Amino acid sequence: MAASTATNNNHNFTPKEMMKQAEAYAVGKASKPTRTTISLAITAGVFIGLAFVFYITVTTGSNLGWGLNRLFGGLAFSMGLILVVICGGELFTSTVLSSIARANKHITTGRMLATWGKVYFGNFLGAMLLLSLVTMGSLYQLDGGQWGLNALHVAQHKLHHQPLEAFSLGVLCNLLVCLAIWMTFCSNNMMTKMAMMILPVAMFVSTGFEHSVANMFMIPLGITIQNIAPESFWLNLGVSPEQFADLNIHNFIFANLIPVTLGNIVGGGVLVGLSYWSIFSSNKTHQATATIITPDFSNSTVLNKDNAMLQENLLVNDYMRPATTTLQPGMPVAQALDILMKEEQSGAPVLSSDNRLVGFFSVHDALVDLWCNDYMPDAECKVQDLMKHEIQTVSPDNSILEIAEYMSIDKNILYPVSSSGIATQMTTQSLTERARTMVVSRPQSFPVVKDEQLVGMISRHDIIKALRPVYGSLVSVSELDQAQAKTETA
Repeated sequence: MAASTATNNNHNFTPKEMMKQAEAYAVGKASKPTRTTISLAITAGVFIGLAFVFYITVTTGSNLGWGLNRLFGGLAFSMGLILVVICGGELFTSTVLSSIARANKHITTGRMLATWGKVYFGNFLGAMLLLSLVTMGSLYQLDGGQWGLNALHVAQHKLHHQPLEAFSLGVLCNLLVCLAIWMTFCSNNMMTKMAMMILPVAMFVSTGFEHSVANMFMIPLGITIQNIAPESFWLNLGVSPEQFADLNIHNFIFANLIPVTLGNIVGGGVLVGLSYWSIFSSNKTHQATATIITPDFSNSTVLNKDNAMLQENLLVNDYMRPATTTLQPGMPVAQALDILMKEEQSGAPVLSSDNRLVGFFSVHDALVDLWCNDYMPDAECKVQDLMKHEIQTVSPDNSILEIAEYMSIDKNILYPVSSSGIATQMTTQSLTERARTMVVSRPQSFPVVKDEQLVGMISRHDIIKALRPVYGSLVSVSELDQAQAKTETA
């Protein structure tokens, strides 16, 4: 736990840790509700279109020379991917990284393709929305029409590739786009993420690689200008609209969009996603073991000699119960919920086929999923799609008192002080009052793990059962009835 905290504070991850980030990223792509996915895809389509508007503006009328002119255009275009990552858009060219989730069997092929389709459709809607605004704003008239002429030439150039050329340029483009996304997995710092994305994007744009979502805006923009620009626009530039007659929907779809899209899938989903997956995960013939987090009991306090004796005598090993209720990663969520309801439990550990602990699934996970999907969940949803991969566990040798304190008391809340020991909150409540009114976000049951193997479970009920004798001898049912009768008489 301490090591994990240190890593997060430094905002640095190793390549192997980046793979874990990528796996979570890939699953997240396929876990959003349809409405959310399409809405975010529309925003991404707008962002990429805006980046091309920026590119055309920067490169129009420049005398810097071919290379520098395109370099500055590429730097401007990097704004699009930055907006997508920072603002949370869903972009088709990065969504193909969900191939990692399919390779890990976290999602089905159908679900992966459905996600791609929804994002692709949303990106197109976003591109068309921005195209409408740009057209109504007559941006093509900027700089005496040079802006529009530049857009026409760029769009026309994209239609002159042979199918294999368009496919190859699509592969190269998304190789760089997904590498830019991949590099962001090494840091939690937003400024670092932004800086890392600039050069890969600038390279693919300046060199003329093909991006399917960018082309959804760029080529229709050329088609639109060719069809709606007034005669004065052409006369002022000294060109004829017939020079751009090849700018049409048929050529857009078959000469560019289809081969470029296929190339983008190969470049991102295969050359980046599956290549890194094969490097870091090829030795995984089964589901990855869960990340085990051991609660820090080092601050647990023993107030007196009697408590010290209790701490030594009350051990988890003596009060834990067998882990008879377990789930499997590929089990449908409906089946898992039926098992939990039958056993009257709120959650259970998830074990792989070779009995390794790979996650923990709870009723809370299902409730969150229901809310996120407007109470219309995916019928194919599996336990592995919702379970927690980071699990707090305890050892059979832990003291019951340590766990009781950890479950009910959070000393950071009880004693609100800074790292230098200065109080950060003033209150007139006594220590007892603060302890009774605090809200502690801790698990109510823990898997018990020894030598990386699940050996049992211990819950809040088991803890209080172990500590019940502290209140005195057990009270019989008849004594309870007599006590209740006296209370009612009084």
